[in-house]
Amino acid sequence: MALHLTGSGQMTQRQLESALWSAANALRGPVDPGDYKAYVFPVMFFKWISDNWDYQHAQAVKEFGENLTEEIEADYHPFVIPDACHWHDVHETSINVGAKLATCLQRIQQANPELAGVFGDVNWANKDRLPESALVALLDTFHSVRLDPDSVSGDMLGAAYEYLLREFAEASGKKAGEFFTPRHVVHLLVRILDPQPGESIADPACGSGGMLVETVNAVRNAGGDPRTLRLHGQEVNLTTAAIAKMNLYLHGLDDFKIVRGDTFREPKLLDGAALRKFDVVIANPPFSLQNWGAEAWTKDPYSRVICGVPPAKNGDYAWIQHMVATMAGQTGRVGVVMSHGVLFRGGKEAAIRECLISKDLLEAVIGLPGNLFYSTAIPVCLLIFRNAKSQDRKGKVLFIDASARYQASRNQNTMSEHDVEVIDAAYKKGVDTDGAAGLSVRLVDVTEVQANGYDLSVGRYIKTESGAEANVEAAIAAYREARHQLTAMDMTLETKLKAAGFDA
Repeated sequence: MALHLTGSGQMTQRQLESALWSAANALRGPVDPGDYKAYVFPVMFFKWISDNWDYQHAQAVKEFGENLTEEIEADYHPFVIPDACHWHDVHETSINVGAKLATCLQRIQQANPELAGVFGDVNWANKDRLPESALVALLDTFHSVRLDPDSVSGDMLGAAYEYLLREFAEASGKKAGEFFTPRHVVHLLVRILDPQPGESIADPACGSGGMLVETVNAVRNAGGDPRTLRLHGQEVNLTTAAIAKMNLYLHGLDDFKIVRGDTFREPKLLDGAALRKFDVVIANPPFSLQNWGAEAWTKDPYSRVICGVPPAKNGDYAWIQHMVATMAGQTGRVGVVMSHGVLFRGGKEAAIRECLISKDLLEAVIGLPGNLFYSTAIPVCLLIFRNAKSQDRKGKVLFIDASARYQASRNQNTMSEHDVEVIDAAYKKGVDTDGAAGLSVRLVDVTEVQANGYDLSVGRYIKTESGAEANVEAAIAAYREARHQLTAMDMTLETKLKAAGFDA
C-alpha cells in the first residue's frame, strides 16, 4: 500500500486510519471480524515500539555521534528491544513467521516487565488458526506505515487507535460490549464527573481503557496537566486488558496501572489488604452479570456489602456497591452506566436501592436514548453517586430525561457534542438551560422517592412522552432479561436431572 505523505512528512489522519484498516482487512477470510483486535493491536504496538526505537536511536546518534555508548543510548529508549527482535527481524523472516513473532513478543515482554501481558495470548504459531499467508499480509501492510513521531503525532495515533476500536466494535456487533463504550457516552460521563489535575481515577471494568483515556483528554482540554492523574483499571479479559494497556501507551501515557482479574472475586486495586480509594470511579460494566460471585460476598473481606448482597443471578448492584465502596472521602464521586432495570427491580435490589438513597449517596439519575450501544438496543441510564453532595442537593435526587437527545444513524444512535453539552449543563445547574426539545430536568426530594417505594424510574418524576417511551422500553428489557434468566435456569435444572439419572 503506497502512502502519500503531507509536505511535512506526516500522514494525515485519514491516511493513517485507512492504512490501519487495510491492515485489519488483510485478515479477512481466515479470521472472524470479532477477533481482529486480538491480532491487529499487538502487531500495531510491536511496530510502534520498533519505529520509535529507530527514531530515538537516530536522535542519540545525531546528538553524540561517535561518542555514543550503550549506556548513553539506553537513556533514549523507554522500551528495550532484545537482539534479533526488531520489527525488521520478524518482517524479513520467510518461514515459520508466527513462531518468530511469538518469540520476539515474549522476549520484549521479558525485557520490559511493565509490558507484561500487553501483547495478549494469541498463539501466533498456530497456522490452522492464522494461516501464514494472512500473517505475512498483515505484517506487509503494517510495514509500509511508519509510526514514529516524524510520521505520526501522538494525538493522531491515539485517535487512530480509537478509530480501530470503533470499527472493530461495528464488525463484532454484540461482542463489542465486552470492550467498547461509544465515545459520546464516555465523553458525557467524564464531563459530568469533571476530573481534576492530581486526582486518582479508577475503572473497575475498564475494557479497552476508553474511560481512562477520556479523563486524560478532559484534563488536557481544560488546560491542566494530565500527567498528574493517577490512572487505574481492572479488567477480567486478558485480550481486553492488553488492549487497554496499549491504548494508554499509544495516547502518550506511561504512568498508569492496569491489572487483570475478576473485580468481584479478586479485586487488585488495593491499599494493603483494603480497597484503594479514588477521587473518581467510572465504569460501563457488563449488565445483569450472572454467577458473579455472590457466595463470597456474604462475608466480603473488602467491606463492599454497603447495603446488602445482590442477587446471585444479577451483579448490577455488586458493581454499584463496589464502586461506591471505593469512593474517596469528601472528593469521591462515581459515574456508572446501567440498564434501566436497576431503577425499579424488586427483591434484594429494591432493598439495596432504598439503602443507598437513604444514605444520601445517589445524586443523579440520567436517562439516555436507546440504541446507543453495539451490545444492546435498550435505553440505558447514568447513575451518579457522591460521598459529599452540595448543600442544595442534600436529601434530593436529580432526574434528567435525555432520552430524546440523539441523532439517528444506520446502526446506532449517537449524541452530538451539543447534546453532551446540554445534558452536562443540566446536571451541573439542575435545570434545562438550553430550552430546546428533548430534555427534561427535575430535582426531587427524597421523601417523594420514598413515597414511590424507592422506585427510580425516570418517568415517575418527569412526565413526558419520551419518558413514557423509555419506561415501556425498560419494562420490555426487564421482561426479556427475566425470560433469559428463566431459560438459563431451566437448562441448568435439565442438566442436573440428567446427571442424576432422570430423563427430563
